[in-house]
Amino acid sequence: MESSALTLAQCLELQRAAHRANPYPDLEQRKGDLAALHRFLKENEAAIIEAIDADFGVRPATETRLSELFPVRQGIRDTIGHIAKWMRPQRRAVDHLAFPGASNRVVPQPLGVVGVMVPWNFPIFLSFGPLVDILAAGNHAMVKMSDRSVHLARLLIEVFPRYLPTGKVAFFEDLGRGPEFSKLPFDHLLFTGSSGVGRAVMASAAANLCPVTLELGGKAPAVVAPDFPLATAAERILWAKCMNAGQVCVNVDYLFLPEASIEAFVAHARRLVAERFPDLNGPDYTTIIDQPAFDRLVATLEDAKARGATVINLAPDQQPDASRRKLAPHIVLGVSDEMTIMKEEIFGPLLPVKPYREAEEVIAYVNAHDRPLAFYPFTNDKRLAERYITEVLSGSVGVNEAIVQVGQHDLPFGGVGASGMGHYHGYEGFLTFSKLRPVFRQARISSIQAVLQPPYGRLAKFALDWMFRLRG
Repeated sequence: MESSALTLAQCLELQRAAHRANPYPDLEQRKGDLAALHRFLKENEAAIIEAIDADFGVRPATETRLSELFPVRQGIRDTIGHIAKWMRPQRRAVDHLAFPGASNRVVPQPLGVVGVMVPWNFPIFLSFGPLVDILAAGNHAMVKMSDRSVHLARLLIEVFPRYLPTGKVAFFEDLGRGPEFSKLPFDHLLFTGSSGVGRAVMASAAANLCPVTLELGGKAPAVVAPDFPLATAAERILWAKCMNAGQVCVNVDYLFLPEASIEAFVAHARRLVAERFPDLNGPDYTTIIDQPAFDRLVATLEDAKARGATVINLAPDQQPDASRRKLAPHIVLGVSDEMTIMKEEIFGPLLPVKPYREAEEVIAYVNAHDRPLAFYPFTNDKRLAERYITEVLSGSVGVNEAIVQVGQHDLPFGGVGASGMGHYHGYEGFLTFSKLRPVFRQARISSIQAVLQPPYGRLAKFALDWMFRLRG
């Protein structure tokens, strides 16, 4: 039965029944589920690219293949190669003095049914990426797509059941069902999106004591040290900032530059935008997802201007088509904390720049604000890089490159504090969606039962004194 024919509650019960019938899928079943994910992505690549492009208005096929399809397919292959090792019970130490002949082990077991709430900006990466870990751990999944991913959601609902049954994985259109979805008594709930919605999701899940993994946003800073080549920094930061038109949760949200380097950085940025995007209205530059998002970004620029900032259009000779929601990349100088651009996550091709003189200024400023989802120090000085890594806590770190750390499938992905909790990807993802179940097995003869039984007499005292002398 297709997920579109089921209510959310009916689908949850269907998947619960499937889990009860097979609570511990074996290695070959899990590999088969992962192979089905890979086949779907490979055999429907063109349709997926077309659907995402239709949802955005314009989304370059190269960006979809690079940022979504490739890392997920690579992650599937890597997981298939490691899952046998991950599934093995782990032997743990046992105190043979107190429990001679006993054994301890930890068994990773499936949780059951996992709910996944997917945002619109990378809808394949942020739905199939978690599914890799969820299925590797032996679970079932219900996946709610964003209300901005209508074309892709319909493709998934129509085609994906040919690869895995609804009792294993089910996709749903949003249709305003976000609050209802988050209130379902899942065995685990993963939400990716804004901090505000994340708080509401966590509150809904709390009513069911449902554990949550929250991948939220925030303002991810970058800092370019004086030793790092400025042209290289500009190339890498502008590549990240223009990817998906800046609509990336781990994107550089603001940039610290040495005061003397700002003018040269702006010149590099203008050159790079002209070289890479000679026509912003063309197919290589992504549109802003919808009109409210476009209007919000324009208002953010106007707010910065009104409060005294200098706004620099990096494509001054072009006329981006506002009717198609094309927005030129901008650098914003002279920013202050009361400006919207420094208070809220930008999620667009706008880059505020703050001057600095010493690393202490950067560390103090970042640590005085919510912990970011990512932090990007650009320096070839290993001691300085380690200082930034040690003294600034963030969800992830990219040294000398931005955003690509998320695509490293053997690195866990997750936030900290206001930028989220929990993580997935690779082995850590397998653990997130597993119950690490401790199992103690007693020997044939139990010393506790033989010696330490009331009424407590001289034998019990002697045994405990002896144990304390040896181990206490």
